[in-house]
Amino acid sequence: MGLPRKALISPDTTPYYHCVSRCVRRAFLCGQDERTGQSFDHRRQWIEDRLLELGQIFALDICGYAVMSNHYHVVLHINRNQAGQWNTLEVVERWHRLFKGSALSQRFARGEHLNPAELARLTEVVECWRERLVDISWFMRYLNESIAREANREDNCSGRFWESVSDQPSPPSAWARFSASTSSLAFHGSSASMASTVLAFGSSA
Repeated sequence: MGLPRKALISPDTTPYYHCVSRCVRRAFLCGQDERTGQSFDHRRQWIEDRLLELGQIFALDICGYAVMSNHYHVVLHINRNQAGQWNTLEVVERWHRLFKGSALSQRFARGEHLNPAELARLTEVVECWRERLVDISWFMRYLNESIAREANREDNCSGRFWESVSDQPSPPSAWARFSASTSSLAFHGSSASMASTVLAFGSSA
């Protein structure tokens, strides 16, 4: 039986994680459907664009990714130091790029005056958002949900687009095997719920 992601992800043990999401119902992320001749290569760009966008919002560095015909891989580095350096406004602005936020955060972002009680309340909320902006589950949820909406709209259907798979840890040699087996992998150095498989790599330190 798979373990919940929160039981697998431990930044104190390793900050590097390899995540995999796979499609259902013979759906395509890229390539050509041999039955219909329809090409889905444009969907690869959807994922690349969304990954790069989220890498500018979350404190998660995108170390590499590979988009296959019916699944994708992404290697993430949890950058807690970066998240800890954000001030309140930076956290609010990043969160607002994903969600509307609250009436209080909207007022703060506009530079309106907040009384001490309102500031205290906002600080509590901002610390919650800070944790979510360094959380792999929130990253994968936002990435997968946005791609699923686009694909379902294009396929003129509804329902699940991604498989619900158990999270499984990988042995330390997983990184070497992953790098060797994905020749189309795009690396980005340290640039910065739908279930997905999470594989943990040993620390490189």
